[in-house]
Amino acid sequence: MRYITPRKAAEGLGSAHSGTQHHWAMTVTGVALAILTPLFMIVIARAIGLPRELVLAYFGRPFQALITGFFIIVGMLHFIKGTRIMIDDYFQGGVRKAAVIISVIFGWAVIALTVYALARMGLGAIVVL
Repeated sequence: MRYITPRKAAEGLGSAHSGTQHHWAMTVTGVALAILTPLFMIVIARAIGLPRELVLAYFGRPFQALITGFFIIVGMLHFIKGTRIMIDDYFQGGVRKAAVIISVIFGWAVIALTVYALARMGLGAIVVL
């Protein structure tokens, strides 16, 4: 006996109607992180040891700011999706809902703070230069 109708099998949708989308989102963000991680490490390694003014000017440049921003945004989106899987596996009831809410708020807060900090550094570089 099949638990999935032929139409559902053809559409690739399971009972939750979002498994394929979730899988592709995790795959795409994982590949993006595989490309962005070495670039981010190079950007950060070059900034280590610089005085504050030079760090602000360094991250005020478009390439460094974009790599940092993309890395944090893609990484946090991957984090939000990944923690959802873990939470669904290990928590139940109200604790599950609270944990999902906390992980989503944390992920988006990190994204917002990163974008804000990079924008401040970019605007500060214009004023300093």
